[in-house]
Amino acid sequence: MKWSELDENWCPVARTLTLVGDRWTLLILRDCFLGSSKFEEFAASTGATRHIISSRLKRLVDAGILERKLYVERPKRYEYLLTEKGREFAPALVTFRDWGKKHLPVRRSVIAAKG
Repeated sequence: MKWSELDENWCPVARTLTLVGDRWTLLILRDCFLGSSKFEEFAASTGATRHIISSRLKRLVDAGILERKLYVERPKRYEYLLTEKGREFAPALVTFRDWGKKHLPVRRSVIAAKG
């Protein structure tokens, strides 16, 4: 079954996954909750390509999870802000975070290798 076929599925989990069920979308939402709002911030934080970030932001705006606001006229630059609908996703992200902290702790050797 293709992702596009799940958006009309009877299961609300399946329908939700069609919108936020990939790593880049979840990381963009994480960054929004942490205060990021600009394209370049999402690029730096997630490591995703510009094309991926652009497509995920468009999908989130189209779904009413983020709103796009112009903050610089020349050249045109937009920021992406959580809507009320988007802010309602907070408990899901908190659950992801808490589960990851408990079951997938960062090993010190991984941190040392990056530092």
